[in-house]
Amino acid sequence: MVTVTDKAKEKIENLIQDSGLDSTYFLRVSVKGGGCSGLSYNLDFDNEEQPGDQFFEDKGVRMALDMKSFLYLAGTELDFSDGLNGKGFNFLNPNASRTCGCGESFSV
Repeated sequence: MVTVTDKAKEKIENLIQDSGLDSTYFLRVSVKGGGCSGLSYNLDFDNEEQPGDQFFEDKGVRMALDMKSFLYLAGTELDFSDGLNGKGFNFLNPNASRTCGCGESFSV
């Protein structure tokens, strides 16, 4: 399961509202090959379920993960920072053995 902090929930809700998306959309969280550490995180909004999707809901945020991504992201917390040291979503992934300096990629 992937969880979200209150700050991440607020930002996701604002993005959905600003984009004019309806209630059929959910957050697709995935892992792709690439980045300086080997794997990179990806976030997007989607409204089409794919075969093998795993669905979770935390704090009212509905999320879908494909099975491969679920294996890498189980137990991860999604946070959002808007401070002076960087703005954006952060993944607090207990499965990552190494992350890059920007926090956008990792390895296991």
